[in-house]
Amino acid sequence: MTNETPRPNRSGKPRFQGDHKPRGEQGAKPQFRGGNAKPTTNHRRHREEPEEKFIRRAIPDIDTPFTRMGIDARVAVNLPPMGIEAPSPIQEKSIPGIVAGRDLLGLAQTGTGKTAAFGLPMLTRLLNIGRKPEPKTCRALILAPTRELATQIAENIDAYAAGTAIRQFRVVGGASINVQTMRMERGVDVLIATPGRLIDLIERGAVDLSQTKYLVLDEADQMLDIGFIHALRRIAKMLPRDRQTLLFSATMPKLMEELAESYLSDPLKVAVNPPGQAAAKIDQGVHFVTQGDKATLLAEYLGKHRDELAIVFGRTKHGCEKLSKLLEKWGFKVASIHGNKSQGQRERALSGFRAGETKVLVATDVAARGIDIPEVAHIYNYDLPNVPENYVHRIGRTARAGRDGRAIAFCAPAEIGELRAIEKAMKSQIPVVGGEVPFEASKIRERGGPAGRPGNNNAQGARKRPARRPSRAPKSVQRD
Repeated sequence: MTNETPRPNRSGKPRFQGDHKPRGEQGAKPQFRGGNAKPTTNHRRHREEPEEKFIRRAIPDIDTPFTRMGIDARVAVNLPPMGIEAPSPIQEKSIPGIVAGRDLLGLAQTGTGKTAAFGLPMLTRLLNIGRKPEPKTCRALILAPTRELATQIAENIDAYAAGTAIRQFRVVGGASINVQTMRMERGVDVLIATPGRLIDLIERGAVDLSQTKYLVLDEADQMLDIGFIHALRRIAKMLPRDRQTLLFSATMPKLMEELAESYLSDPLKVAVNPPGQAAAKIDQGVHFVTQGDKATLLAEYLGKHRDELAIVFGRTKHGCEKLSKLLEKWGFKVASIHGNKSQGQRERALSGFRAGETKVLVATDVAARGIDIPEVAHIYNYDLPNVPENYVHRIGRTARAGRDGRAIAFCAPAEIGELRAIEKAMKSQIPVVGGEVPFEASKIRERGGPAGRPGNNNAQGARKRPARRPSRAPKSVQRD
């Protein structure tokens, strides 16, 4: 037999049973340890997700060079506060064709405004869709070779799309893949990714590329250098055939031509600043020095401009870390970026450098593209790069946003071959600003320089690059 009379508790008051409301629903807040209500949903997950952007509902009535090229006014209104008043050459040649829906092959150096060239028309097309993306999908995919470049692109897309409903998300290695997986559950308009991490998310079933209609390969030549060709081919098979594809590259090697043929359909070809040429406002110089004296020479250069931002490029992760600690010991405000650093460490180093808290950034070629800090006044090539084209990308970190910059290359006797290859790629000689020119280097210049110019008595011999001396560093540290 069931007793329907509420059984009293120790205080003498009846306990509510059956259809009676629980204590938490009678107007009083349920009390838990610490005095706070226990959450009924996973608030930790919601805290990690970015807040929705404010939606500017009114379309501004403006007339600018960008709106006349077809850019949506809701995007164009954000450009003047960013200092973008008129289109750069790459933007002027690319935007009309991209707005019209054509594929594009762009050859341009870093710092020429490529992000706006593909970002502005991409946002214009996405704004006209008028509905939210499906879960786990992205409408536009931007692939970048490095975390730093992906971060820079994400920041620019956010600035261009301010006040609109466009949502972007960046997925890179070194960050929590679980957080990235949860964020992709809602879907995004623009996904900026490095190929390796994107493959990881696809294998987890966190990303669906079946609805991606817009693909951008930025700095595609560097992705090939790093070895992402197999990842790119795998990603391409998951994308719809009826998509718009934009490919940007600083150089055009044979493998890049094959990639363009397989990815692009009747592309519009745009070339700005011939590959291998540095910006005109960069004051370049080479200082000949022995390998053992490089650190002391670098300290002398840095000491003359302590209040200005400088980036020092090395060849190996171990060498950059060792050099940064040595400079810090000598009293310089230093941070370092290389492949052994986590994503959080890289972002903190860049944030401190951008804010001026540190004045010197020591980095490998992972930072040769993707760092856009106009205040950088000096670039020091502590070690000359093995890939000649990387020299132009390195020094392209200065003389940005219309400013002047200076780039000094330290050349040890064992690096004469690297210097010759760089000058040959640039089709010009780098002025000597210090040190004693080695006999081998002086003979190369007397014969007419690295490009084998007319009048060279030994032009055929000048075209051949001498064998490099083996590095003194062990093989385990020669890779970045």
